[in-house]
Parts: sequence; C-alpha cells; structure tokens
Amino acid sequence: MDKEIKTWLFDIDSAISEIDGFFEEGKKIFENYRKDLKTKRAVERNLEIIGEAVRRILDKDSNITLTNARKIVDTRNRIIHGYDTISDDVIWGIIINHIPNLKNEVKELMNKL
Repeated sequence: MDKEIKTWLFDIDSAISEIDGFFEEGKKIFENYRKDLKTKRAVERNLEIIGEAVRRILDKDSNITLTNARKIVDTRNRIIHGYDTISDDVIWGIIINHIPNLKNEVKELMNKL
C-alpha cells in the first residue's frame, strides 16, 4: 500500500481517537456535548481531518472501500463551507452511529499494511 495512504489512514485513526478522548471516561452524553463549545469545535475539526483524509485516499486509490466515504467527504465540506447549517444532532449522530464503524474499517485496512 502507498506510503501516503498509510499516513492518511493513520490520520483518520488519530482523529477518531481524539474524538473518543473528548468524552470523560468514555461516557458519551449528548447534553454534555451540546453544552461544551470547545468539545464541539474540536470534534468538528477532527471530522474535517477525517473527511479530507478520506478524500485524498479515494483520489489516490479508488479501489479502497470505506462505508459512506462520499458522505464523510460531504460532511467535511459542509462543516467547512456551511458551518452555519451544522446541527449538534447531526454531528452527534455521526459520533454515535458512524465513527465506530469507520474506526473498525480503518483498523482493518491498517492491519493489511
């Protein structure tokens, strides 16, 4: 596998780990998230990193498969360009429903390296 792709997979994995680390003792409570501006902005920044890394991976090798890859990139674009349309509910849904699956897929790809 290409060295750049390995780097981008590592970046995704690191961003996911950071997101997970923002929640005290691993407890993901929506109200705590909603009220904490610093955590919200940090999560959004990591989602931007994830989206950009996924875009670069797909541009470099279209044979690499990640579930919802296009939606991940679209989310990155929306956070950056449509920042005023991002809702806490949408980001929270990504954290709870999609990040765990992406984490597993990235780990699997990294183990193939």
